[in-house]
Amino acid sequence: MSAETPAARGQFHIWRLRFRAWRGGRPFWAGLFILIAGFPIAYLPYANLQIGHLTLAMATTAGAGSLIIGVLLGVLGISLWYQKHIRTFAGVAAILLGLVSLPVSNFGGFFVGFLLSLVGGGMAVAWAPGEEPAARPAETDRTDKGDAPEVALANGASEPNDLSGTSPTNGANGRHSAG
Repeated sequence: MSAETPAARGQFHIWRLRFRAWRGGRPFWAGLFILIAGFPIAYLPYANLQIGHLTLAMATTAGAGSLIIGVLLGVLGISLWYQKHIRTFAGVAAILLGLVSLPVSNFGGFFVGFLLSLVGGGMAVAWAPGEEPAARPAETDRTDKGDAPEVALANGASEPNDLSGTSPTNGANGRHSAG
């Protein structure tokens, strides 16, 4: 089977469309930014930078704290993908963890993890699910439709025997009015 085979191309096309539909229904990019933000915050306090024969150890006394912050950001990023209803909590938590990472984890992973967590948290808080296209009800065959003119009464009711007091002009339904 070669790369030119239509079956392989069709399989990839179907997978890509399914992924696009899955990605469109959740705060995907916010979760990705938050997930990526966890790596520099968790990794850089444990990294050793080699400059020639000179080894610069980045280890801090708060290495465990930065590891916990990085892991929590990773968990928040993945949970945004699979549980979109926690978007506000996860976004605010990512922003707070990014702010806490400034003093704890080498200026938030040299500002890379800090900025990614702020952007991802803001995107998660701002994300709103799209509205499903509303299905219009089918028109029914009604013989009474349009036969009789509607009578406009003084109290806003559409029919003379309508005692509900519903008025299409002011939206009051008369249930809570004392009058």
